[in-house]
Amino acid sequence: SFSILFIIIIVLGIITKLLNGQTFTPQMIDGGKEMIDHVVGATVSDVVMAPFNGFKEAIDICVFILVLGGFLNIVTSTGALEAGIQNVVKKLKGNEIVIIVILMILFSIGGSTYGMSEETIPFYALLGATMVASGFDSIVTVGTILLGSGSGVIGSTVNPFSTGTAMDALKGIGIQPNVGVILGVGTVLWITTTAFSIYIVTGYAKKVKADKGSSVLSLQEREEMEETYGQKGTTELEFTKKHKTVLMLFAVTFVVMIVSLIPWQDFGIKIFDGWTAVLTGNSFGEWYFGDLAMWFFIMAVIIAVVNKIPEKDIVNEFVAGCADMLSVVLIIVVARGASVLMSTTHLDLLILDRAANMLKDLSPVLFVIGAFVLYLFLSFLIPSTSGLAYVSIPVMGALAKEVGLSPDVMVMIFASGCGLVNLITPTSGVVMGGLEISKVNYATWVKFITKPLIIMTIINLIILIGAMLIFS
Repeated sequence: SFSILFIIIIVLGIITKLLNGQTFTPQMIDGGKEMIDHVVGATVSDVVMAPFNGFKEAIDICVFILVLGGFLNIVTSTGALEAGIQNVVKKLKGNEIVIIVILMILFSIGGSTYGMSEETIPFYALLGATMVASGFDSIVTVGTILLGSGSGVIGSTVNPFSTGTAMDALKGIGIQPNVGVILGVGTVLWITTTAFSIYIVTGYAKKVKADKGSSVLSLQEREEMEETYGQKGTTELEFTKKHKTVLMLFAVTFVVMIVSLIPWQDFGIKIFDGWTAVLTGNSFGEWYFGDLAMWFFIMAVIIAVVNKIPEKDIVNEFVAGCADMLSVVLIIVVARGASVLMSTTHLDLLILDRAANMLKDLSPVLFVIGAFVLYLFLSFLIPSTSGLAYVSIPVMGALAKEVGLSPDVMVMIFASGCGLVNLITPTSGVVMGGLEISKVNYATWVKFITKPLIIMTIINLIILIGAMLIFS
């Protein structure tokens, strides 16, 4: 993973150097003070400092992940997770597939409504042990979480970081978005993509459970999986009252995390205003990774105290858990560095401008396909959905209206293309971080997801072309 990311940064640096000075239609980037109209070639220092600049950009999520590691290690040290997993697996004996379906639907709802993505990282470590104990492998863990939440993001309905920012960008250029069209197309994309993803993951899970040799994991990956998440040689633990208390606090921690991230104010819901700001100064709906980091830290201490863990052991377990997450943090840092290099050199704006000019004279069907392919490429360069929306929608939305097509469907082309690429792009900290936690090599994930991704692309294109023909 690190090798791939560093190669990407170096290649991007070379490309921008070759294209230095190439001009494009002047644009004002979000938060900028002057118009941008040319590519700035990356210097050696830009390439060298890219990971550091990526760390500055991603400092909030990095701190959260480190604290999360400490939290999970303290919970693990209580024995509650292992006992709870054994209890769940025992109760679901023969019906383990049910948990995959339920979790994928829940993750999908989170993805569609509030862009659940980075927030899924804690679940990789949690579900890893459950899936292995149920007879599955780490690919099932990654598929359940990444395809579950990713399907929701592809079919974003009220996701403020995808369709929300895209609609705001349309308003910024004087186009009033049709919320009904966006919600309708988004819902169709959401349901179809989620159903297909569940079919893919459950089908693979059944195959692996029946025959361990059918796993796409290499022998080394399987050994790492067993070493990290396997239950071999462990004795059956009694599920005690204290274990139940710890797991209840554990569940409360994650419920608060999810509730705190949903933008309630955007939906006109003000029930959480004020009183929920006591802890961090921000009300639920306004929390971000800094608030979450401190919330998980507080809950780690509370769980340790409830379990009567000595003070010295609390510190040692917490620090050890942070150390376990360090490789994940470093991968996110380098991945973000590639994105920062793209935005500072403006190569993304050049590509967008050239592509928009090529799409002008195409038929509606070819226009949709061309715009979709463009977003697949741009999403590789800019994994942030909100960042890509503000950069591209003013150009692409205006272009769609100019040629007599629907800017609203263009919003969903953006959401779909961006969501699909973020299931596989190595420049996404979520993809690379989740794979690192699950002990799955990037090449293995690509091998597993390539064919399903092609089918998803075809399904999405059929829906988007139909929508464009209907609503234009």
